[in-house]
Amino acid sequence: MTDVTSVNNLWVLICGLLVFSMTVSVGLLEIGELGEKYSKSLLKSLLITGSSLVFMAFLGFNTAFAPAISGIIGNPLYSGGLFLGGFSSNAVGLLSGVWGSTGLATGIYYLFETASAAVTLALVGVVVLRKMKLEAFLAYSVVYFIVIWNLPAAWIWNPTGWLYLLGVRDFAGGLIVHAAAGAAGLAIVYRIWREEKRKGLKESAVVPTNVNPTWLTLAMVLLWMGWFGFNPGSVFAFNSSATTVVLTTFLAAAAALLSIAFFRHVAMKKNPDLLYASNGTLMGLIVITPLAGFVSPGSAIILGIIAGPLYLTAERWLSRYKWFSDPISLFPAHMVGGIFGLMMIGFFTQSAFAAASGNGGLPSGLFFGGGMAALNQLGLEALAAVVVLAAVFLMTYAALEVIAWAMHGITTDYEKEGLVPP
Repeated sequence: MTDVTSVNNLWVLICGLLVFSMTVSVGLLEIGELGEKYSKSLLKSLLITGSSLVFMAFLGFNTAFAPAISGIIGNPLYSGGLFLGGFSSNAVGLLSGVWGSTGLATGIYYLFETASAAVTLALVGVVVLRKMKLEAFLAYSVVYFIVIWNLPAAWIWNPTGWLYLLGVRDFAGGLIVHAAAGAAGLAIVYRIWREEKRKGLKESAVVPTNVNPTWLTLAMVLLWMGWFGFNPGSVFAFNSSATTVVLTTFLAAAAALLSIAFFRHVAMKKNPDLLYASNGTLMGLIVITPLAGFVSPGSAIILGIIAGPLYLTAERWLSRYKWFSDPISLFPAHMVGGIFGLMMIGFFTQSAFAAASGNGGLPSGLFFGGGMAALNQLGLEALAAVVVLAAVFLMTYAALEVIAWAMHGITTDYEKEGLVPP
């Protein structure tokens, strides 16, 4: 390895460890928003971490990132097949060389992407606490880390994927992580609602909010720090673009925090509280994720300002629906914010920033003179959103149908969980 390659690998390794911390931080976020008694959140987070490492190594890493078969799914038998080459010392990039065009050793690239997959399922899991059997969720995680997360990654993050070859880009996972987590969560809450109706409920049982300021603040700080790995690490190099992505990520989050405080005060005459301050910060981080490497610090601030009222509007609109419970704002934050950020690629991208982050073919957006090329990019991103959201929803629902059949339903005993009166 050259000195530059070694530094890049070390950088991505550190970023990957930060991303891994985000999975447990989501568990702390649940405790902070729902109350200290939800210790199952931490168990769920640890089990997700273990499941991601094993099943991504078993097959999922290949199905996502090996050379894709017809642009659809990575070759599962690539580089020795199961478990990153199994016992072979000749697996691609394991002892020498790199994985594909990443410039990274196989083990480091695997760890970074597995961390991204793990935190995505952790986001999906915020809608299952006390309502979905833990064993059913674990069974779902096996399918998730082999197929459901992997196909969108193979289509967009794999340079041989069909959407990537069309020109679709998603810098750090506005669609593949956040919006897709929303689509999977939507399939889960719909399947749960079907079982709730059979139990005689007229609307979905609500898991109540019970804010613990200490745990919520700690979770928010850890997630914000974790995003330092999530977005800048996606450059896959320690260079000026990575430091620019640090700026765009942090500025968007800070601007969204101030924005949601201002707009909530204007709209509702209420002073900011910790819950909305946390959700506003998260919304800024989510919105900037799909284009953090494509935009300027100034654009990041504008996007963060927009993120505040966007969250408030989405939360108000989605709260009208009584057939699902969404205690940690998966849908107004991650799904809406991820889709919005993805669409903003066609408006705010500046080709110089995109090229520096390794996306040289991406045209400038409409606000920076991109013209017809920007409109075409906007159409491509919209196509990707429709395809990925539909695919993740359908794959999740199909997997849950099988799991429900095998386990005689996926929901818990609501009386024991205290969600309905005995």
